[in-house]
Amino acid sequence: MIKGLHHVQLTIPKGTEEAGRKFYCSILQLQEIEKPDSLKGRGGFWIQVGDREVHIGTEDGFDRTQTKAHIAYEVEDLTYWKNKLVNEGIQLMDAVPIPNFDRFEFRDPFGNRVEMIQHLK
Repeated sequence: MIKGLHHVQLTIPKGTEEAGRKFYCSILQLQEIEKPDSLKGRGGFWIQVGDREVHIGTEDGFDRTQTKAHIAYEVEDLTYWKNKLVNEGIQLMDAVPIPNFDRFEFRDPFGNRVEMIQHLK
């Protein structure tokens, strides 16, 4: 039986960890957490999102803008995030409506698709 979700991994190009930290830790305001010593040599970094982890790994050789694969962050104030990201120069994309949620999408600086989603009460 699957108990739950432990972590998700995204990738960024090799050597772009500082730009990744700027985006994920400074702009998205997520907290970096310590990687185990056994994995530090692989590059990348890990962040905490609520009670889950996102592992930002490094990988070259593919176009991240060509995939529908994405991560969705559940937020309490979608308008705040729209304004913050637009002020950072990030282009927002409309998302197909789904019942009981408001959402939008964008690409991170590395081409990964990201969704911000808010439950409508």
